[in-house]
Amino acid sequence: MTAPVVGLVVHVDRPVALDLARRAATWLRERGVEVRMPVDEAVAVGLPEVACAPEEFPDGLDVAISLGGDGTMLRAVDLVYEGGAAVFGVNVGHLGYLTEVESGDLDLVLERLLAGEYEVLERMMIEVVVTSQGPAGGRWWALNEAVLEKVRGRMVRLAVSINGTFFTTYAADGVIVATPTGSTAYSFSARGPIVSPRHRCLVLTPVSPHMLFDRALVLDAEEELGFEVVEDDAVALALDGRDLGTLAAGDVVTCTGSARPARVVAFGPRDFHQILKAKFGLADR
Repeated sequence: MTAPVVGLVVHVDRPVALDLARRAATWLRERGVEVRMPVDEAVAVGLPEVACAPEEFPDGLDVAISLGGDGTMLRAVDLVYEGGAAVFGVNVGHLGYLTEVESGDLDLVLERLLAGEYEVLERMMIEVVVTSQGPAGGRWWALNEAVLEKVRGRMVRLAVSINGTFFTTYAADGVIVATPTGSTAYSFSARGPIVSPRHRCLVLTPVSPHMLFDRALVLDAEEELGFEVVEDDAVALALDGRDLGTLAAGDVVTCTGSARPARVVAFGPRDFHQILKAKFGLADR
């Protein structure tokens, strides 16, 4: 079996993650595996010889290993999504809902990785198209959610359309468009529903709505949600925690399920409901 090309994405502010990255890189390179890291992370880990420009990072990559928490995992997915590499996360954070293994299992899963003893699961992504003259303009993707929310004290007003037909104007602190994977993240904290990642759907959840209609909506993944900024107050747009910039009156954001999923490595069966129970500390009785 040909050894994979492996990328490491590291939370540089966590010493444990830096140490794990050094160990993983050394272990893999000793076995003839090509290892690469984004430039800043390679320097922080002390391995500048494996540094790679972010735009070149996904080229020919088989697997990316995220060493951090859920935020690092989301960043790894963003780096490699268009190149099609699979991702798995090693948790050195707190909740670690998206990560596959804990830090103490790293040596074992590296052996299983090289032996091909894993499967690749698919997770729905959101495709986001932004019509704006500002920095957020363009086409983007997210694994968890797209968030439009207020920048200053005033609420945002967004004209919402579904499949090109006007639905209503939301007055709220913000709105979240989440995937099933993201339904346990920000959308959950805003009282949105928890959705099994086996589904394909969009969840529209308002944040502190100033209106009678305050419920989340669950739509088919093929449906199209449109948001137009209807007032001059700036609206911030973030995807998976990455700030893309602010939107102005007349700017439009369109969200729909991406045709191409993210690819996530699993080393065994993943029971979503038991993971949910463990991560949120649900009692046995």
